[in-house]
Amino acid sequence: HWHGFFQHHHNQMDGVAYIMQCPIAPGNYFLCDFNVQHQTGTFWYHS
Repeated sequence: HWHGFFQHHHNQMDGVAYIMQCPIAPGNYFLCDFNVQHQTGTFWYHS
């Protein structure tokens, strides 16, 4: 779950299983790749 970023049209990457996306199966991974442009501040991630 991200804090501080404006993720325009990418809220499915917010990490809430069964709500925003399917859960990640054991042994698999999910790559969250996005560009942050023209944003300043404090940003962090937690799960």
